[in-house]
Amino acid sequence: MATGKIKNILYLLLALIVGGALLVLGFIYKGTVLPYFTNNTTATILRFLFIIIGTYLGLKVVYLAINRFAVHLKKRVEEETHERIRQIDTLAGILKKIVIAVGVIIAGLMLLKEINVDIRPILTAAGIGGIALGFGAQTLVRDIIGGFFLIIENQIRIGDVVKIGDKSGLVEAINLRTVVLRDLEGVVHIIPNGSIQTISNMTKEWSRCVIDIAVAYKEDLDQVMDVLAQTGKDLQEDVQFAGYITEPIEILGVDNFADSAVIIKIMITTKPLKQWEVGRELRRRIKKAFDQHNIEIPFPHRTIYWGVGQKNN
Repeated sequence: MATGKIKNILYLLLALIVGGALLVLGFIYKGTVLPYFTNNTTATILRFLFIIIGTYLGLKVVYLAINRFAVHLKKRVEEETHERIRQIDTLAGILKKIVIAVGVIIAGLMLLKEINVDIRPILTAAGIGGIALGFGAQTLVRDIIGGFFLIIENQIRIGDVVKIGDKSGLVEAINLRTVVLRDLEGVVHIIPNGSIQTISNMTKEWSRCVIDIAVAYKEDLDQVMDVLAQTGKDLQEDVQFAGYITEPIEILGVDNFADSAVIIKIMITTKPLKQWEVGRELRRRIKKAFDQHNIEIPFPHRTIYWGVGQKNN
């Protein structure tokens, strides 16, 4: 805590020093401090120095702010992964490059103006070019902005299983422009960030397997629930699966009366990506337990009626 306070004080002092230096240079630039240098070579040199030093100090302050922003993003995640750190560092690097480009362009235009170069044609050309680029690259810009917020908000990570629109699969890459998914069949889906409307993350922090169990109407439901609870307990005590299950099985109770079965809903909470493996094993054990206790899992039956012919008098 003490170290953090010292850092904050140092940052405040740095900001005050930079602000004071810019203020003094601003007065010099306007001729307030050295009015007798106005409109001569010395004043022009001083104004050049003001633009260069001011741009340098301003970029340093922005660099510091971006670095602190990146550190803050990393602290928001409890368990940092190398991939997540790489994404944040990449994002910070892109922001720094953008700031450098903007700062250098503005400083260059100000320097040109100091040597009496008419910058209006340059600004006009840049404006027209920006409008043309904006119309031509709307999709690209939308994708980049979407990727920017996707990385900042940490909505998904590499290794998550997600559903985006009608595509689902394992997240293999999160880029500034696209998200790459690979589905169960090995098909790779590349989705532009700008087209993402909703993301369903099935493996964020924890996962859950929900199963509907159908039993015959003739069965004792209390006995069925006891068998299900014991089956879930045995699974959780199994050495192979104990590390995957985070909470005991929950018997939610009777969920529906179907045409030929009573539906009982159960669920079990697992670690991310383990819900499918645990769910398959749980279904296998439930089937074996039902067979052992003679509990019927109904399936549709059809009775065929041949009809009766008309009797002859």
